[in-house]
Amino acid sequence: MEKDFAVVMTGGKQYKVSAGDKLQVEKLDAKEGEKVVFETVLLHAAADGAVKVGTPYIAGAKLEAKVLGDVRGKKKITFKYHSKTRARRKKGHRQDYTEIEIVKI
Repeated sequence: MEKDFAVVMTGGKQYKVSAGDKLQVEKLDAKEGEKVVFETVLLHAAADGAVKVGTPYIAGAKLEAKVLGDVRGKKKITFKYHSKTRARRKKGHRQDYTEIEIVKI
């Protein structure tokens, strides 16, 4: 038996999620333990095979999630180098994410 799943958009990215999934999304303005509601549901597929597709979003569809905390991604290094002039530039960047758990579709 298949589980319900939905495709939700947050932070400019789309995620395929089911109830109980944990994932990292772009940083949200919410504290740890709070509930977050996503209303930008693009697709919902029920366990019985019924599929709803939004244009672009499904009207009235909501997805509830619980905030587990804020995390930071792995460091990405950028390095620029110009030969002959000895010019170099090294930068590092760590993206901020919010870890959430899907409670209900």
